[in-house]
Amino acid sequence: MPALGSLIPPWVLGAVIMIGTMLVVLAMYRWLAHSLIRLAGKRSAFLQQLLRRGQGPASAFVVIFALGVALPAARFPLAITLMIANALLILFILTIGWGAAIAMDIAITLYLRRFRTDVEDNLLARKHVTQMRLLQRVATILLGIVTVAAALMTLPAVRQYGVSLFASAGAAGLVLGLAARPVLSNLLAGIQIAMTQPIRVEDVVIVEGEWGWIETITSTYVVVRLWDLRRMIVPLSYFIEKPFQNWTYQSSDLIGSLFLRVDYTVPIDRLRAKLERVVQANPQWDRKVVVLQVTDTPDSFVELRALVSARNSGDLWDLRCAVREQLIAFLQAEYPQALPRQRVEMAGSPAREVAAGAAVGATQSVGPVSGDGADRRTSARQPPS
Repeated sequence: MPALGSLIPPWVLGAVIMIGTMLVVLAMYRWLAHSLIRLAGKRSAFLQQLLRRGQGPASAFVVIFALGVALPAARFPLAITLMIANALLILFILTIGWGAAIAMDIAITLYLRRFRTDVEDNLLARKHVTQMRLLQRVATILLGIVTVAAALMTLPAVRQYGVSLFASAGAAGLVLGLAARPVLSNLLAGIQIAMTQPIRVEDVVIVEGEWGWIETITSTYVVVRLWDLRRMIVPLSYFIEKPFQNWTYQSSDLIGSLFLRVDYTVPIDRLRAKLERVVQANPQWDRKVVVLQVTDTPDSFVELRALVSARNSGDLWDLRCAVREQLIAFLQAEYPQALPRQRVEMAGSPAREVAAGAAVGATQSVGPVSGDGADRRTSARQPPS
């Protein structure tokens, strides 16, 4: 009676050996990893989260290691053994790139923990967050190119493609030419923005006439969250090539203006005192700037400009609206004659004014059309008495 081992094909035994070794090693790793995660959770929830994020690449490393150890014992034919070994090498290179990307993200997350963007004075925090996240995206793209190129270079049939990818990573502009110009321009713009920082996350900007906040900066585009919750998608190179307004480049505090058009009889000193009382009572004022000035005097009204300051653009908008509303209410209640009005004044005495008005309306046309076709009209105008 033949032995049981002789009835089973050799490749099945080899597969059982490799899969069994992989399952045993993976089970041991999972048990150890879960124990470490539970232990970390008792000390720090953040550390527990970081260990969970690294489970993917670590599990892949364990599987590749187990299969590599079991491969000689599987006794596959030489060609199959070389093919499996090459596949494991490619998976190992890709896993290294995957693990490096996650490790870089974990390191940046740890670095940015000390910077808070949910506080009033968050300029330094937004600067570091923008710089690190942009550099991370650029490094991730380059890491992906290098990883795929290294994996391809392990295969003789496609080694030339790996060399081409390495060349594109080092001198992509020369290799790809004009076809890769948009991608490369955005990539270089990302590096430039990360270093010079004309914009940062949560900066208040005006782009294409729209007011909003920088919500996300990716490796190719920027998401601007507009005031009405719309999103404007802008190419990254836009902020290098075109002008735009950044209201929080140095600091978030701003000075805003509001205009009032009033009559010449307005008591400016009392209106200025009212402005100071209104602004001082408003918690959105940062206690820096409050000014009322006469900026223009056209024929029919006086133009007043009030300057107020606030800690950020949102507070400034609300402060301007509140001040404008209370100043108008003050004029309506205390000095209604100071509201804008149109005046018409006629020269002379009232009697002469009435007579002049009657004389203007007294012009009339008399007489028929003459025989030669000429229209003969006689005007009777009563002189003023």
